[in-house]
Amino acid sequence: MLIESSRTFIMNDTKKMGRPRTFDEQEALLAAMNAFWAKGYDGTSMKDLTSAMGISGPSLYSAFGDKRELYLKTIDRYADVDGCAPIVEYESADTIEEAIRRFLTVVVTHSTQQEGAPRGCFLASCVAMTVGEVDGVAERMEKAIRDTDARLAKRFDEEKAKGNLSENFPSEARARLLHDMRQGLVHRSRAGWSAEPLLEDLDDRVRMVLMD
Repeated sequence: MLIESSRTFIMNDTKKMGRPRTFDEQEALLAAMNAFWAKGYDGTSMKDLTSAMGISGPSLYSAFGDKRELYLKTIDRYADVDGCAPIVEYESADTIEEAIRRFLTVVVTHSTQQEGAPRGCFLASCVAMTVGEVDGVAERMEKAIRDTDARLAKRFDEEKAKGNLSENFPSEARARLLHDMRQGLVHRSRAGWSAEPLLEDLDDRVRMVLMD
């Protein structure tokens, strides 16, 4: 009796587990993000999402939840991966001048040369439009902005500690300025500008950020 009972339990437990997923969740999230980016949150239907992601409706709900939950997951993915690429370049450069230059250059190249995705920045071009309309978006936008400002300011503070910037250098204010420059470049790229004109005044922008 005990053996039969154990066998029944194992069989029932296996049924509850269901079939293993046959798609790459990160690739599916990227496809969903591009769908939202192209049509906006309201304009993107569940059919649009399942078609873009190459999965069925039940698989979508099982892996990502409803449309809102999926949307929030795409925001998190973008902030963790694509949105941080300029920051990674900024933090890894040898000098602060090169850090600013590489930050802005990567912003431009990512905004103008993205394959299979709309131009610009997902957060600025799509997500910002849903603040106050979709629960959970405002908190994510605020966190993304604050996190970016903090990481930019941290590098300035490190350079101050090394004596490469003056003690009075306004790290937080210049971090916000650099962040705002980024959004301006993204805005222009969204309007159709190519990389070349956006990078013409790169030296002036670097000097402006570092001006004491």
